[in-house]
Amino acid sequence: SALMLLAVCQMIEASCGYVIILTAVYWCTECMPLAVTGLLPVILFPMMGIMESSEVCTQYMKDSNMLFVGGLLMATAVEHWNLHKRIALRVLLLVGVKPALLMMGFMGTTAFLSMWIGNTASTAMMLPISNAVLKQLCDTEAQAEEREVDLISLRGNIIPTVKHGEPEVEESPEARERRLKREAKYLKLDKGMSLSVCYSASIGGTATLTGTAPNLILKGQVDELFPGNGDIINFASWFGFSFPNMVLMLIISWLWLQFMYLGCNMKKLFGCGTNKDGDKEAYRVIKNEYKKLGSVSFAEGCILVLFVLLVLLWFTREPGFMPGWAAVLFNKDKPYVTDGTVAMLMSTLFFVIPSQLPRCGGYSEDGMPLKAPPTLLNWDVVHKKMPWNILLLVGGGFALARGSETSGLSQWLGESLAPLQSIPPVAISFLLSLLIATFTECSSNVATTTLFLPILASMAVAIKLHPLYVMLPCTICASLAFMLPVATPPNAIAFSYGNLKVMDMAKAGFVLNIIGVITINIALNTWGTAMFNLNTFPDWANVTTIPTP
Repeated sequence: SALMLLAVCQMIEASCGYVIILTAVYWCTECMPLAVTGLLPVILFPMMGIMESSEVCTQYMKDSNMLFVGGLLMATAVEHWNLHKRIALRVLLLVGVKPALLMMGFMGTTAFLSMWIGNTASTAMMLPISNAVLKQLCDTEAQAEEREVDLISLRGNIIPTVKHGEPEVEESPEARERRLKREAKYLKLDKGMSLSVCYSASIGGTATLTGTAPNLILKGQVDELFPGNGDIINFASWFGFSFPNMVLMLIISWLWLQFMYLGCNMKKLFGCGTNKDGDKEAYRVIKNEYKKLGSVSFAEGCILVLFVLLVLLWFTREPGFMPGWAAVLFNKDKPYVTDGTVAMLMSTLFFVIPSQLPRCGGYSEDGMPLKAPPTLLNWDVVHKKMPWNILLLVGGGFALARGSETSGLSQWLGESLAPLQSIPPVAISFLLSLLIATFTECSSNVATTTLFLPILASMAVAIKLHPLYVMLPCTICASLAFMLPVATPPNAIAFSYGNLKVMDMAKAGFVLNIIGVITINIALNTWGTAMFNLNTFPDWANVTTIPTP
């Protein structure tokens, strides 16, 4: 139908619409790699006379892309030196191994790590730790029951049977029932723990601008479609809006998973009256894992310092309530320095600072001159761990948005959606959030935001609604992929461990999707409205002229 529309109308808007539809179909079906599909605008826009090739190609390396690269380099350094594992194990040693507190510790730690490193990496690291702890708890409880059976056998003068050369006590019906009950309990606990890790990874990624790709796509789209927005979306403003929402979602998700997999017995959940030996053994597992890391190395200390310094520079660059350091030193008349500049500055230091304390001259034991120690990162490590495909995918989204604006398709879509002006904004935001949360279950969150954000921006301009009122919640909802194993890599990793069924994830995820949509819209209509002044239509969004090709 799109081809027929293109052939009949011969309109530039229809041509752009065809490219967007084709790209959307390829992204949803994944008939080609997502990154390759993201390159279609480079081919089709120039051939259809929508944009010049030079203009299309510049969309693939924008400021938000450099911010993304800087964030990924920081995450690569943290992972390369195992700093994230040290932080995770230290937190778990603090919270202990009581069921409720253990789940809280895993969720909080995973969410925190996902704010700074990839959701997939944090999930892949935390799930083996949770499985090891739960296995130890189960084994210790089983050993305690065996000792109890042995004691009963001795008191009753029961002669053990010999099986395979080892004396064994025949399993009584009561012992078999206890074993099955114990195994069912820990299977259920394992399911809840696995889901808590993968869900908290997705939730944690929403808290920071670099936490997940959709957040950066929103910033790039807002800067592209509304150039005069005054840097309304930066690291500090995004964190101020999304971090409280992330904490709220995390708490409610923890309560829901507690109710679903651990029940409502607070006495048992928080460990009152439980087996102390089992707790000690499970705690010892975590402690042994931490000891394997050894003492904090010079490289880990350097990365931690650079990480803290980067976050501080991001927060103080343009805090909003006072002039930031960038405005005082560099951005007096133009926004020369952005969050991307800071990210690249700090990331470059990884290739300069040595990973060991350097020595001044001298010779090694074999008489050879001492070489300079390796730096914190080298390009081989970055090349292996950097997800370069995401850059092409995000760039393709920016190119589609620019083509939609240049061709006039955005204006046409906005005028077509003008009747929505009669619907209350709260209802519009809620319904769109539900739509995005449903769509992202069967499509990449990057592809979802890339496709929908330009349309939402056009709609907001047409009905004189603040663009962020619909773009913000839909961006976060694109990360609420909780129902299907294929929806997001953290879900797939949790499902691959074999204990989860699709129905387990669907039942838990459906409620969490609804909870997520509700909490996001509560945040939008409370502190979000105050932060971004969402009740008024801003002057920078009043796009009256559309560039013509």
